[in-house]
Amino acid sequence: MDSVKLWITISIFICSVCNGGKILVVPLEGSHWVNMNVLIKALHDQGHTVDVIRTSKSWYVKENSPYYNAITVPNTTGLDEKFMQEAVHKMIDYERGKTSWLSSISWRFEIFSIIKKVNEMICQLIINIFESEDIMHTLKEKQYDLMFTDPAWGTGIILAHKLQLPVVYNVRWTATGEGHFDIAPSPLSYIPITGSGHADKMTFFQRVKNVFFFFLMDLPNRLLTEPQYQALCDKYLHPPVSFRELHQGADIWLMRVDFVFEFPRPTMPNVIYIGGFQCKPAKALPQDLEDFMQTSGDHGVIIMSLGTFVSYLPDDITEEIAAAFAQLPQKVIWRYTGKRPSTLGNNTLLIDWMPQNDLLGHPKTQGFVAHGGTNGVQEALYHGIPVVGIPLFFDQYDNLLRLQERGGAKILSIATLDRSILHTAIKEVITEPSYRLSMQKLSHLHRDKPVQPLDSALFWIEFVMRHKGAAHLRTESYKLPWYSYYSVDVAVVLFTVVLIFMLSVFWTVRYLCVMLCCSRKRKTD
Repeated sequence: MDSVKLWITISIFICSVCNGGKILVVPLEGSHWVNMNVLIKALHDQGHTVDVIRTSKSWYVKENSPYYNAITVPNTTGLDEKFMQEAVHKMIDYERGKTSWLSSISWRFEIFSIIKKVNEMICQLIINIFESEDIMHTLKEKQYDLMFTDPAWGTGIILAHKLQLPVVYNVRWTATGEGHFDIAPSPLSYIPITGSGHADKMTFFQRVKNVFFFFLMDLPNRLLTEPQYQALCDKYLHPPVSFRELHQGADIWLMRVDFVFEFPRPTMPNVIYIGGFQCKPAKALPQDLEDFMQTSGDHGVIIMSLGTFVSYLPDDITEEIAAAFAQLPQKVIWRYTGKRPSTLGNNTLLIDWMPQNDLLGHPKTQGFVAHGGTNGVQEALYHGIPVVGIPLFFDQYDNLLRLQERGGAKILSIATLDRSILHTAIKEVITEPSYRLSMQKLSHLHRDKPVQPLDSALFWIEFVMRHKGAAHLRTESYKLPWYSYYSVDVAVVLFTVVLIFMLSVFWTVRYLCVMLCCSRKRKTD
Protein backbone atom coordinates (compact mmCIF):
# COMPACT_ATOMS: atom_id res chain seq x y z
CA MET A 1 0.00 0.00 0.00
CA ASP A 2 2.87 2.38 0.85
CA SER A 3 4.42 1.70 -2.56
CA VAL A 4 1.12 2.61 -4.24
CA LYS A 5 1.01 5.95 -2.37
CA LEU A 6 4.65 6.62 -3.31
CA TRP A 7 3.94 5.86 -6.96
CA ILE A 8 0.89 8.17 -7.00
CA THR A 9 2.93 10.98 -5.45
CA ILE A 10 5.79 10.49 -7.95
CA SER A 11 3.28 10.45 -10.82
CA ILE A 12 1.76 13.74 -9.70
CA PHE A 13 5.18 15.34 -9.45
CA ILE A 14 6.04 14.10 -12.96
CA CYS A 15 2.75 15.45 -14.31
CA SER A 16 3.21 18.73 -12.50
CA VAL A 17 6.58 19.57 -14.06
CA CYS A 18 6.23 23.21 -14.91
CA ASN A 19 8.82 25.68 -16.08
CA GLY A 20 9.41 28.27 -13.40
CA GLY A 21 6.48 30.65 -13.51
CA LYS A 22 5.86 34.15 -12.22
CA ILE A 23 3.38 34.34 -9.38
CA LEU A 24 1.90 37.49 -7.84
CA VAL A 25 0.79 37.03 -4.23
CA VAL A 26 -1.56 39.31 -2.28
CA PRO A 27 -1.63 37.98 1.30
CA LEU A 28 -3.14 38.93 4.66
CA GLU A 29 -1.46 39.61 7.97
CA GLY A 30 -1.23 37.50 11.12
CA SER A 31 -1.95 33.78 11.04
CA HIS A 32 -3.13 34.06 7.43
CA TRP A 33 0.37 35.12 6.45
CA VAL A 34 1.94 32.31 8.48
CA ASN A 35 0.30 29.64 6.34
CA MET A 36 0.62 31.64 3.09
CA ASN A 37 4.36 31.88 3.73
CA VAL A 38 4.58 28.07 3.89
CA LEU A 39 3.13 27.87 0.38
CA ILE A 40 5.37 30.67 -0.90
CA LYS A 41 8.47 28.82 0.32
CA ALA A 42 7.26 25.63 -1.37
CA LEU A 43 6.60 27.49 -4.64
CA HIS A 44 10.07 29.03 -4.47
CA ASP A 45 11.58 25.57 -3.96
CA GLN A 46 9.70 24.43 -7.09
CA GLY A 47 11.58 27.08 -9.09
CA HIS A 48 8.89 29.74 -9.34
CA THR A 49 9.47 33.46 -8.96
CA VAL A 50 7.16 34.95 -6.35
CA ASP A 51 6.35 38.63 -5.87
CA VAL A 52 4.40 39.66 -2.76
CA ILE A 53 2.43 42.89 -2.39
CA ARG A 54 2.71 44.40 1.08
CA THR A 55 1.84 47.69 2.76
CA SER A 56 4.52 49.98 4.10
CA LYS A 57 3.22 49.27 7.64
CA SER A 58 3.01 45.50 7.35
CA TRP A 59 4.22 43.83 10.55
CA TYR A 60 4.27 40.23 9.31
CA VAL A 61 5.14 40.44 5.61
CA LYS A 62 8.80 41.45 5.64
CA GLU A 63 10.36 43.57 2.92
CA ASN A 64 13.38 41.28 2.53
CA SER A 65 13.06 37.54 2.08
CA PRO A 66 15.04 34.80 0.32
CA TYR A 67 11.77 33.28 -0.94
CA TYR A 68 9.99 36.24 -2.53
CA ASN A 69 10.40 39.76 -3.85
CA ALA A 70 8.40 42.38 -1.98
CA ILE A 71 6.42 45.08 -3.75
CA THR A 72 5.76 47.69 -1.07
CA VAL A 73 2.83 50.03 -1.53
CA PRO A 74 3.77 53.36 0.13
CA ASN A 75 1.48 55.74 1.99
CA THR A 76 -0.90 52.95 2.98
CA THR A 77 -2.16 52.73 6.54
CA GLY A 78 -2.71 48.98 6.52
CA LEU A 79 -3.72 46.73 9.37
CA ASP A 80 -0.91 47.48 11.77
CA GLU A 81 -0.37 45.67 15.06
CA LYS A 82 -1.80 48.51 17.17
CA PHE A 83 -5.11 48.52 15.32
CA MET A 84 -5.51 44.76 15.60
CA GLN A 85 -4.58 44.64 19.30
CA GLU A 86 -7.17 47.33 20.11
CA ALA A 87 -9.87 45.48 18.16
CA VAL A 88 -8.94 42.15 19.75
CA HIS A 89 -9.11 43.49 23.31
CA LYS A 90 -12.50 45.08 22.68
CA MET A 91 -13.72 41.64 21.64
CA ILE A 92 -12.19 40.01 24.72
CA ASP A 93 -13.95 42.53 26.97
CA TYR A 94 -17.24 41.70 25.28
CA GLU A 95 -16.71 37.95 25.59
CA ARG A 96 -15.96 38.37 29.30
CA GLY A 97 -19.25 40.16 29.83
CA LYS A 98 -17.77 43.56 30.59
CA THR A 99 -20.36 44.95 28.20
CA SER A 100 -23.87 44.45 29.60
CA TRP A 101 -26.72 42.93 27.64
CA LEU A 102 -28.13 46.45 27.27
CA SER A 103 -25.03 47.42 25.31
CA SER A 104 -25.04 44.33 23.09
CA ILE A 105 -26.72 46.29 20.30
CA SER A 106 -24.06 49.00 20.45
CA TRP A 107 -21.44 46.22 20.46
CA ARG A 108 -22.86 44.91 17.19
CA PHE A 109 -22.51 48.38 15.74
CA GLU A 110 -18.95 48.44 17.06
CA ILE A 111 -18.25 45.22 15.15
CA PHE A 112 -19.75 46.79 12.02
CA SER A 113 -17.53 49.81 12.61
CA ILE A 114 -14.40 47.62 12.84
CA ILE A 115 -15.39 45.81 9.64
CA LYS A 116 -15.95 49.15 7.91
CA LYS A 117 -12.55 50.49 9.03
CA VAL A 118 -10.78 47.32 7.88
CA ASN A 119 -12.43 47.49 4.47
CA GLU A 120 -11.58 51.18 4.16
CA MET A 121 -7.90 50.35 4.74
CA ILE A 122 -8.03 47.55 2.18
CA CYS A 123 -9.81 49.75 -0.36
CA GLN A 124 -7.19 52.46 0.16
CA LEU A 125 -4.51 49.86 -0.60
CA ILE A 126 -6.27 49.05 -3.89
CA ILE A 127 -6.58 52.76 -4.74
CA ASN A 128 -2.90 53.37 -4.00
CA ILE A 129 -1.92 50.48 -6.28
CA PHE A 130 -4.11 51.62 -9.16
CA GLU A 131 -3.14 55.28 -8.76
CA SER A 132 0.59 54.50 -8.79
CA GLU A 133 1.89 54.52 -12.35
CA ASP A 134 5.17 52.94 -11.24
CA ILE A 135 3.52 50.01 -9.44
CA MET A 136 1.01 49.33 -12.23
CA HIS A 137 3.76 49.56 -14.86
CA THR A 138 5.86 47.07 -12.87
CA LEU A 139 2.97 44.65 -12.41
CA LYS A 140 2.05 44.72 -16.12
CA GLU A 141 5.65 44.47 -17.24
CA LYS A 142 6.28 41.35 -15.15
CA GLN A 143 3.64 39.39 -17.15
CA TYR A 144 2.66 37.11 -14.29
CA ASP A 145 1.24 33.65 -14.87
CA LEU A 146 -1.00 33.57 -11.78
CA MET A 147 -2.58 35.56 -8.98
CA PHE A 148 -2.36 33.71 -5.66
CA THR A 149 -4.34 35.44 -2.94
CA ASP A 150 -6.27 35.12 0.30
CA PRO A 151 -9.82 36.29 -0.51
CA ALA A 152 -10.56 37.49 3.02
CA TRP A 153 -9.38 40.78 1.45
CA GLY A 154 -10.59 41.89 -1.97
CA THR A 155 -7.29 43.38 -3.14
CA GLY A 156 -6.01 40.35 -5.04
CA ILE A 157 -9.43 39.65 -6.55
CA ILE A 158 -9.79 43.09 -8.14
CA LEU A 159 -6.12 43.35 -9.13
CA ALA A 160 -6.21 39.93 -10.83
CA HIS A 161 -9.09 41.06 -13.05
CA LYS A 162 -7.23 44.26 -13.91
CA LEU A 163 -4.14 42.26 -14.92
CA GLN A 164 -6.22 39.49 -16.56
CA LEU A 165 -4.65 36.71 -14.48
CA PRO A 166 -6.05 33.31 -13.49
CA VAL A 167 -6.72 33.15 -9.76
CA VAL A 168 -6.00 30.58 -7.04
CA TYR A 169 -7.30 31.16 -3.51
CA ASN A 170 -5.63 30.16 -0.26
CA VAL A 171 -8.92 30.22 1.60
CA ARG A 172 -10.93 29.46 4.68
CA TRP A 173 -12.56 32.86 5.02
CA THR A 174 -13.49 35.33 2.32
CA ALA A 175 -14.47 38.98 2.28
CA THR A 176 -18.07 37.81 2.73
CA GLY A 177 -17.77 34.95 5.25
CA GLU A 178 -16.89 31.24 5.35
CA GLY A 179 -15.55 30.21 1.94
CA HIS A 180 -17.94 27.34 1.22
CA PHE A 181 -20.97 29.61 1.38
CA ASP A 182 -19.66 31.63 -1.55
CA ILE A 183 -19.25 28.74 -3.95
CA ALA A 184 -21.00 25.54 -2.81
CA PRO A 185 -24.62 24.66 -1.98
CA SER A 186 -24.98 25.25 1.75
CA PRO A 187 -28.27 23.98 3.26
CA LEU A 188 -28.78 25.71 6.59
CA SER A 189 -30.59 22.64 7.94
CA TYR A 190 -27.30 20.85 8.67
CA ILE A 191 -24.47 23.28 7.89
CA PRO A 192 -23.83 25.49 10.94
CA ILE A 193 -23.11 29.17 10.49
CA THR A 194 -19.95 30.44 12.15
CA GLY A 195 -20.93 32.01 15.45
CA SER A 196 -24.08 29.94 15.92
CA GLY A 197 -22.23 27.50 18.19
CA HIS A 198 -23.91 24.48 16.58
CA ALA A 199 -22.67 21.22 15.08
CA ASP A 200 -24.20 19.59 12.00
CA LYS A 201 -26.99 17.95 14.03
CA MET A 202 -29.47 20.66 15.02
CA THR A 203 -32.87 20.75 16.69
CA PHE A 204 -35.69 22.86 15.23
CA PHE A 205 -34.87 25.88 17.40
CA GLN A 206 -31.16 25.52 16.63
CA ARG A 207 -32.02 25.59 12.93
CA VAL A 208 -34.04 28.76 13.52
CA LYS A 209 -31.00 30.29 15.24
CA ASN A 210 -28.79 29.08 12.38
CA VAL A 211 -30.94 30.90 9.82
CA PHE A 212 -30.91 34.02 11.99
CA PHE A 213 -27.10 33.94 12.18
CA PHE A 214 -26.91 33.50 8.41
CA PHE A 215 -28.70 36.79 7.88
CA LEU A 216 -26.68 38.39 10.70
CA MET A 217 -23.46 37.39 8.88
CA ASP A 218 -24.82 38.44 5.50
CA LEU A 219 -25.98 41.88 6.64
CA PRO A 220 -22.57 43.58 7.07
CA ASN A 221 -21.45 42.01 3.80
CA ARG A 222 -24.41 43.41 1.87
CA LEU A 223 -24.34 46.81 3.58
CA LEU A 224 -20.62 47.40 4.18
CA THR A 225 -18.22 45.10 2.35
CA GLU A 226 -19.62 44.58 -1.14
CA PRO A 227 -20.59 48.23 -1.76
CA GLN A 228 -17.06 49.41 -0.93
CA TYR A 229 -15.44 46.93 -3.30
CA GLN A 230 -18.09 47.45 -5.97
CA ALA A 231 -17.34 51.19 -5.97
CA LEU A 232 -13.71 50.40 -6.83
CA CYS A 233 -14.78 47.95 -9.54
CA ASP A 234 -16.99 50.65 -11.06
CA LYS A 235 -14.15 53.18 -10.96
CA TYR A 236 -11.18 51.14 -12.13
CA LEU A 237 -12.51 48.14 -14.09
CA HIS A 238 -13.94 48.56 -17.57
CA PRO A 239 -16.25 47.27 -18.85
CA PRO A 240 -18.22 47.25 -15.57
CA VAL A 241 -18.08 44.02 -13.61
CA SER A 242 -19.75 42.69 -10.46
CA PHE A 243 -17.41 42.25 -7.49
CA ARG A 244 -19.53 39.29 -6.37
CA GLU A 245 -18.89 37.55 -9.71
CA LEU A 246 -15.16 38.30 -9.51
CA HIS A 247 -15.11 37.01 -5.95
CA GLN A 248 -16.82 33.74 -6.80
CA GLY A 249 -15.03 33.22 -10.12
CA ALA A 250 -11.60 31.99 -8.92
CA ASP A 251 -10.22 29.01 -10.81
CA ILE A 252 -9.14 26.96 -7.78
CA TRP A 253 -10.07 27.29 -4.10
CA LEU A 254 -7.39 25.73 -1.90
CA MET A 255 -9.48 25.17 1.24
CA ARG A 256 -7.53 25.09 4.51
CA VAL A 257 -9.60 22.27 6.04
CA ASP A 258 -10.37 18.64 5.30
CA PHE A 259 -13.27 16.37 6.20
CA VAL A 260 -11.43 14.82 9.12
CA PHE A 261 -11.85 18.26 10.69
CA GLU A 262 -14.81 19.83 8.88
CA PHE A 263 -18.42 18.63 9.08
CA PRO A 264 -19.43 16.80 5.87
CA ARG A 265 -21.12 19.10 3.36
CA PRO A 266 -21.65 19.63 -0.40
CA THR A 267 -18.64 20.92 -2.30
CA MET A 268 -17.53 21.79 -5.86
CA PRO A 269 -14.93 20.34 -8.29
CA ASN A 270 -12.61 23.37 -8.05
CA VAL A 271 -12.45 23.22 -4.23
CA ILE A 272 -9.27 21.39 -3.22
CA TYR A 273 -8.90 20.45 0.45
CA ILE A 274 -5.43 21.10 1.88
CA GLY A 275 -6.15 21.08 5.63
CA GLY A 276 -2.95 20.62 7.61
CA PHE A 277 -0.65 21.49 4.70
CA GLN A 278 1.55 23.50 7.08
CA CYS A 279 1.98 20.53 9.44
CA LYS A 280 5.04 18.33 9.31
CA PRO A 281 6.95 15.88 11.48
CA ALA A 282 8.56 17.53 14.50
CA LYS A 283 12.16 18.65 14.24
CA ALA A 284 14.68 18.75 17.07
CA LEU A 285 14.06 21.55 19.56
CA PRO A 286 16.60 24.20 20.53
CA GLN A 287 18.75 22.80 23.32
CA ASP A 288 17.28 24.99 26.08
CA LEU A 289 13.71 23.89 25.24
CA GLU A 290 14.76 20.25 24.93
CA ASP A 291 16.41 20.40 28.35
CA PHE A 292 13.22 21.86 29.82
CA MET A 293 11.11 19.14 28.21
CA GLN A 294 13.33 16.40 29.61
CA THR A 295 13.08 17.77 33.17
CA SER A 296 9.33 17.04 33.14
CA GLY A 297 9.90 13.34 33.87
CA ASP A 298 6.89 11.05 33.47
CA HIS A 299 4.38 13.88 33.89
CA GLY A 300 5.20 15.52 30.58
CA VAL A 301 4.59 19.06 29.36
CA ILE A 302 1.59 21.31 28.63
CA ILE A 303 1.86 23.83 25.77
CA MET A 304 -0.09 27.09 25.76
CA SER A 305 -0.39 29.65 22.96
CA LEU A 306 -3.10 32.12 21.98
CA GLY A 307 -1.89 32.64 18.43
CA THR A 308 -0.51 35.57 16.48
CA PHE A 309 -3.01 38.29 17.40
CA VAL A 310 -3.10 37.71 21.19
CA SER A 311 0.30 37.74 22.83
CA TYR A 312 -1.07 38.82 26.22
CA LEU A 313 -4.37 38.95 28.15
CA PRO A 314 -5.81 41.20 30.86
CA ASP A 315 -3.85 40.86 34.10
CA ASP A 316 -6.62 39.24 36.15
CA ILE A 317 -7.00 36.45 33.59
CA THR A 318 -3.26 35.77 33.38
CA GLU A 319 -3.09 35.58 37.17
CA GLU A 320 -5.76 32.86 37.16
CA ILE A 321 -4.12 30.96 34.29
CA ALA A 322 -0.70 31.08 35.96
CA ALA A 323 -2.20 29.89 39.27
CA ALA A 324 -3.87 26.94 37.51
CA PHE A 325 -0.58 25.97 35.85
CA ALA A 326 1.25 26.20 39.20
CA GLN A 327 -1.00 23.45 40.60
CA LEU A 328 -0.08 20.98 37.84
CA PRO A 329 2.57 18.27 38.20
CA GLN A 330 3.39 18.83 34.51
CA LYS A 331 5.84 21.41 33.22
CA VAL A 332 4.27 24.23 31.15
CA ILE A 333 5.59 26.22 28.19
CA TRP A 334 3.53 29.37 27.71
CA ARG A 335 3.93 31.80 24.83
CA TYR A 336 3.28 35.10 26.59
CA THR A 337 4.69 38.64 26.31
CA GLY A 338 2.76 40.57 28.99
CA LYS A 339 3.60 41.40 32.57
CA ARG A 340 4.88 38.42 34.55
CA PRO A 341 2.01 37.04 36.69
CA SER A 342 2.62 37.05 40.44
CA THR A 343 1.08 33.57 40.68
CA LEU A 344 3.50 32.01 38.20
CA GLY A 345 4.85 28.67 39.39
CA ASN A 346 8.35 27.26 39.06
CA ASN A 347 7.02 24.69 36.60
CA THR A 348 6.05 27.31 33.99
CA LEU A 349 8.35 28.74 31.32
CA LEU A 350 7.30 32.02 29.64
CA ILE A 351 8.66 32.57 26.13
CA ASP A 352 8.14 35.21 23.43
CA TRP A 353 8.04 32.71 20.58
CA MET A 354 7.77 28.96 20.31
CA PRO A 355 8.32 26.34 17.59
CA GLN A 356 4.72 25.23 18.05
CA ASN A 357 4.68 22.39 15.53
CA ASP A 358 7.88 20.88 16.94
CA LEU A 359 6.64 21.17 20.53
CA LEU A 360 3.31 19.54 19.70
CA GLY A 361 5.16 16.69 18.00
CA HIS A 362 7.47 16.08 20.98
CA PRO A 363 6.83 12.80 22.84
CA LYS A 364 6.75 14.65 26.20
CA THR A 365 3.82 16.88 25.19
CA GLN A 366 0.60 15.86 26.95
CA GLY A 367 -1.85 18.63 26.08
CA PHE A 368 -2.36 21.94 24.30
CA VAL A 369 -4.12 24.97 25.80
CA ALA A 370 -5.14 27.00 22.76
CA HIS A 371 -7.45 29.74 21.50
CA GLY A 372 -8.72 27.67 18.59
CA GLY A 373 -7.09 29.30 15.57
CA THR A 374 -7.11 27.13 12.45
CA ASN A 375 -3.34 26.66 12.31
CA GLY A 376 -2.98 25.55 15.94
CA VAL A 377 -6.01 23.26 15.80
CA GLN A 378 -4.70 21.60 12.64
CA GLU A 379 -1.26 21.08 14.17
CA ALA A 380 -2.77 19.54 17.31
CA LEU A 381 -4.87 17.24 15.13
CA TYR A 382 -1.86 16.27 13.02
CA HIS A 383 0.19 15.30 16.09
CA GLY A 384 -2.74 13.76 18.00
CA ILE A 385 -2.54 16.11 21.01
CA PRO A 386 -5.77 16.74 23.01
CA VAL A 387 -6.83 20.36 23.41
CA VAL A 388 -8.22 22.57 26.15
CA GLY A 389 -9.79 25.41 24.20
CA ILE A 390 -10.25 29.02 25.34
CA PRO A 391 -11.89 30.65 22.30
CA LEU A 392 -11.81 34.44 22.17
CA PHE A 393 -13.38 35.61 18.89
CA PHE A 394 -13.94 35.03 15.16
CA ASP A 395 -14.09 31.33 14.19
CA GLN A 396 -12.21 30.00 17.20
CA TYR A 397 -15.17 28.51 19.06
CA ASP A 398 -16.37 26.80 15.88
CA ASN A 399 -12.92 25.30 15.22
CA LEU A 400 -12.74 23.92 18.75
CA LEU A 401 -16.32 22.68 18.54
CA ARG A 402 -15.34 20.42 15.65
CA LEU A 403 -12.67 18.79 17.82
CA GLN A 404 -14.96 18.61 20.85
CA GLU A 405 -17.69 16.91 18.80
CA ARG A 406 -15.14 14.26 17.87
CA GLY A 407 -13.98 13.78 21.46
CA GLY A 408 -10.58 15.47 21.21
CA ALA A 409 -11.09 18.78 23.02
CA LYS A 410 -12.80 20.49 25.93
CA ILE A 411 -14.00 24.09 25.52
CA LEU A 412 -13.88 26.67 28.32
CA SER A 413 -15.42 30.14 28.35
CA ILE A 414 -13.22 33.18 28.87
CA ALA A 415 -16.18 34.75 30.73
CA THR A 416 -16.08 32.19 33.56
CA LEU A 417 -12.43 31.13 33.42
CA ASP A 418 -10.63 30.84 36.77
CA ARG A 419 -7.83 28.71 38.20
CA SER A 420 -10.13 25.96 39.44
CA ILE A 421 -12.00 25.55 36.13
CA LEU A 422 -8.82 25.58 34.05
CA HIS A 423 -6.96 23.17 36.37
CA THR A 424 -9.88 20.73 36.37
CA ALA A 425 -10.21 20.87 32.57
CA ILE A 426 -6.49 20.26 31.97
CA LYS A 427 -6.47 17.39 34.46
CA GLU A 428 -9.52 15.82 32.76
CA VAL A 429 -8.10 16.10 29.25
CA ILE A 430 -4.74 14.62 30.31
CA THR A 431 -5.96 11.80 32.56
CA GLU A 432 -9.04 10.69 30.62
CA PRO A 433 -7.67 8.39 27.86
CA SER A 434 -10.59 9.04 25.48
CA TYR A 435 -9.32 12.51 24.61
CA ARG A 436 -5.91 11.35 23.45
CA LEU A 437 -7.33 8.27 21.73
CA SER A 438 -9.81 10.43 19.82
CA MET A 439 -7.11 12.83 18.69
CA GLN A 440 -4.82 10.00 17.69
CA LYS A 441 -7.61 8.48 15.62
CA LEU A 442 -8.18 11.83 13.90
CA SER A 443 -4.43 12.08 13.32
CA HIS A 444 -4.33 8.66 11.64
CA LEU A 445 -7.29 9.58 9.42
CA HIS A 446 -5.74 12.92 8.53
CA ARG A 447 -2.38 11.40 7.54
CA ASP A 448 -3.84 8.46 5.60
CA LYS A 449 -3.87 10.14 2.17
CA PRO A 450 -2.43 9.15 -1.21
CA VAL A 451 -1.05 12.68 -1.69
CA GLN A 452 0.00 15.04 1.08
CA PRO A 453 -1.91 18.35 1.28
CA LEU A 454 1.10 20.55 0.44
CA ASP A 455 1.89 18.44 -2.65
CA SER A 456 -1.75 18.68 -3.72
CA ALA A 457 -1.69 22.47 -3.31
CA LEU A 458 1.44 22.79 -5.43
CA PHE A 459 0.02 20.52 -8.12
CA TRP A 460 -3.17 22.57 -8.52
CA ILE A 461 -1.35 25.91 -8.49
CA GLU A 462 0.91 24.67 -11.27
CA PHE A 463 -2.09 23.10 -13.04
CA VAL A 464 -3.70 26.53 -13.32
CA MET A 465 -0.44 28.02 -14.56
CA ARG A 466 -0.01 25.33 -17.23
CA HIS A 467 -3.56 25.62 -18.53
CA LYS A 468 -4.02 29.37 -18.05
CA GLY A 469 -6.91 28.76 -15.68
CA ALA A 470 -9.36 25.98 -14.84
CA ALA A 471 -12.61 27.15 -16.41
CA HIS A 472 -13.82 23.57 -16.90
CA LEU A 473 -13.99 23.15 -13.10
CA ARG A 474 -15.89 26.36 -12.41
CA THR A 475 -19.63 26.31 -12.00
CA GLU A 476 -21.73 28.94 -13.76
CA SER A 477 -24.06 29.19 -10.79
CA TYR A 478 -22.44 32.35 -9.46
CA LYS A 479 -23.49 34.21 -12.61
CA LEU A 480 -27.14 33.44 -12.03
CA PRO A 481 -29.43 35.92 -10.25
CA TRP A 482 -30.81 34.60 -6.96
CA TYR A 483 -34.26 33.90 -8.40
CA SER A 484 -32.72 31.72 -11.12
CA TYR A 485 -30.32 29.98 -8.71
CA TYR A 486 -33.22 28.92 -6.48
CA SER A 487 -35.53 28.34 -9.51
CA VAL A 488 -38.00 30.87 -8.17
CA ASP A 489 -38.76 31.99 -11.74
CA VAL A 490 -39.43 28.38 -12.78
CA ALA A 491 -41.68 27.84 -9.77
CA VAL A 492 -43.62 31.04 -10.56
CA VAL A 493 -44.12 30.01 -14.19
CA LEU A 494 -45.20 26.48 -13.24
CA PHE A 495 -47.55 27.84 -10.59
CA THR A 496 -49.01 30.27 -13.13
CA VAL A 497 -49.54 27.49 -15.69
CA VAL A 498 -51.22 25.25 -13.10
CA LEU A 499 -53.33 28.17 -11.87
CA ILE A 500 -54.43 29.04 -15.41
CA PHE A 501 -55.27 25.40 -16.08
CA MET A 502 -57.28 25.08 -12.87
CA LEU A 503 -59.10 28.36 -13.52
CA SER A 504 -59.81 27.22 -17.06
CA VAL A 505 -61.29 23.96 -15.78
CA PHE A 506 -63.27 25.84 -13.14
CA TRP A 507 -64.70 28.35 -15.60
CA THR A 508 -65.42 25.61 -18.14
CA VAL A 509 -67.26 23.51 -15.56
CA ARG A 510 -69.06 26.59 -14.29
CA TYR A 511 -70.05 27.54 -17.83
CA LEU A 512 -71.33 24.03 -18.54
CA CYS A 513 -73.27 23.99 -15.27
CA VAL A 514 -74.87 27.33 -16.09
CA MET A 515 -75.73 26.17 -19.59
CA LEU A 516 -77.18 22.93 -18.23
CA CYS A 517 -79.30 24.81 -15.70
CA CYS A 518 -80.53 27.21 -18.39
CA SER A 519 -81.36 24.31 -20.69
CA ARG A 520 -83.37 22.55 -17.96
CA LYS A 521 -85.19 25.80 -17.15
CA ARG A 522 -86.19 26.28 -20.78
CA LYS A 523 -87.48 22.70 -20.97
CA THR A 524 -89.49 23.21 -17.78
CA ASP A 525 -90.99 26.42 -19.16
